[in-house]
Amino acid sequence: MDFRKLLQFLNLRDFRNAAIGFLTVVGGLSLAGLTVWSHRTGNVKLAGIAAAASLVFVLLILVFVVPPLARNASDEAAQMDLPLDFTVGGAFMLGLVAIVGFAAWNTGNNLLFLILAFLVSVLAVSFAIGTFTVRKVDVRMRFPETVFAGERTPILLTLSNRKRFLPSFSVLLEVRGTEREKGRLADEVAKILPRRIAERITRPPVVKHVLDYFLFVPRASEVESRAEKTFPHRGRFMIRDFELSTKFPFGFFRHRRRLSASQAELVVFPSPADVGQSLSGLGLGNGSSLSYKKGHGQDLMVLRGYESGDDMRRVDWKATAKSGALTVREFSSEDDRRVTVALETRVVPADGERPRTLRERLEAERSGKPSEPESPAFEHGVSTAAGLLVRFAEEGAEIRLLIDSEDGGFGSGKSHLQQCLRRLSLVEPRLGDDVEGAGIDSALLAQCAAAGNVFFIGSRADAELPPDVFLIGY
Repeated sequence: MDFRKLLQFLNLRDFRNAAIGFLTVVGGLSLAGLTVWSHRTGNVKLAGIAAAASLVFVLLILVFVVPPLARNASDEAAQMDLPLDFTVGGAFMLGLVAIVGFAAWNTGNNLLFLILAFLVSVLAVSFAIGTFTVRKVDVRMRFPETVFAGERTPILLTLSNRKRFLPSFSVLLEVRGTEREKGRLADEVAKILPRRIAERITRPPVVKHVLDYFLFVPRASEVESRAEKTFPHRGRFMIRDFELSTKFPFGFFRHRRRLSASQAELVVFPSPADVGQSLSGLGLGNGSSLSYKKGHGQDLMVLRGYESGDDMRRVDWKATAKSGALTVREFSSEDDRRVTVALETRVVPADGERPRTLRERLEAERSGKPSEPESPAFEHGVSTAAGLLVRFAEEGAEIRLLIDSEDGGFGSGKSHLQQCLRRLSLVEPRLGDDVEGAGIDSALLAQCAAAGNVFFIGSRADAELPPDVFLIGY
């Protein structure tokens, strides 16, 4: 067991809250017992003092004990498949029914009994109609093959009502899922806690995305809708199920029904940055393409006039006939058509920025936030890498993405480009100077430079890189 990480996992606030809760509950129970004992022994004065003090402890329990338990219960209930919950109007209506019912029982007034019957009937009708509204309704969703962050993505939705006689009204469609299969911190927490407990407390939170709102779905028919959604960040969304909900007809209940979805995931690619200015700053002409060197490849680079010593097999006789002078075909080097984009995930923290403890990272992940502080510079580097890959893939070059020491290999075509973009969509920054597995060795960069053009995206100084590597800092 790693006691250093255990101390990061537990903090002084946990012990303080546990001690306050324990003492409050024990004190309240003790005062309650003292009150009962005082009544039995006839000590009325002591019983009154104990009862007043127990009320103070009840107030302390309501302040320090009940709210954390209520928050935990609310989080657990959100993960459960509950068929309905009360809205604010429903809670008000239920309280009104309780008040009118108590008044009718206490006074025996027939008018109050009639009002009570009317209120209960309205609740019963609202419950029955809302339940039937979301029953026998199916969902289909189609989304494009490529989704980029920051761009409007069309999503085709189909809502099918299989009820033969009743339509559905006011149906809200949402999709639920997680951003990863297991928690990012599961392995770290498993070093200090049992595996089962670690997996439970590091379970990825369920995220909801609103897809569309259907006002009316006729009986025994389908309604299609085209929704446009913008995903602000890159990443992965593993679809878990769909949720249909309605507050129809009176808004007292929120009826929900969850439909299991076929195992699918939506990968949001990083938005490709415009790299034209960056390439121009590296001395690559106007940034439209690399300045290729002549060689023995298969790609034609330029037609030029014949010079002494040129191979006659490279003479282009058609161009010679048109120009009236010997014209030679010059080809680019094979290696120059290969481009390696190297991304380093190690990010140097800003001055004065301390690394988060394990507890802080766990709380951030459970709330749906990144477990590490967001790095706008690193996100810009990821977008730059995506822009370089898209740029040179469109030019027909063989591209390779190198993330730290993970090599995806050379390839060309749409499928290889999407594979590289998928890896970029899931990459995460690593803070610190000595993070194990982060960073790219200079010898590896030199080896890559020998096989083509290399663009390094990271936070290193120029002196640490091989001379043939193009540096694009964060």
